Amino acid sequence: MPSPNLDKLDRAILNRLQEGFPISPRPFLDVAIELGLDEDDLIRRLGRMKEARAITRFGPFFDASAMGGAFCLCAIEVPETDFERVTEMVNAHGEVAHNYARDHALNMWFVLATESEAAIGQVAKKIEAETGLTVLLFPKEHEFFIGFRVAA
Repeated sequence: MPSPNLDKLDRAILNRLQEGFPISPRPFLDVAIELGLDEDDLIRRLGRMKEARAITRFGPFFDASAMGGAFCLCAIEVPETDFERVTEMVNAHGEVAHNYARDHALNMWFVLATESEAAIGQVAKKIEAETGLTVLLFPKEHEFFIGFRVAA
């Protein structure tokens, strides 16, 4: 969804939701009240923005390592002619937290989040077997919190 198709309220919703989501029995209602609209309208707008790909995902971000699991940044060099097929194969794995195309020889980058360190390698090997491509692993050495937000 190109940014001109986002109205002022859509932008307010996106900006508000980047600051956190309430943990309550009716979190959508809580946010809707803050923004001066009703719960159903908020949910409809989020659905419309997701369908139009103004947002690609709406949901929690879990810190796998804080919960005893593991995560790892991964990259693959994918032939452009095969990019869509490989994307579908990689994204079919529930352990893939997010996946990005990049303008680089390593043109597909994704994050694996698993229950254990050993599972990172196992999932990477499965992806290699399915795609026929090498998955490069870039485990975290240091963690930095940058508080990234995008103003809508």
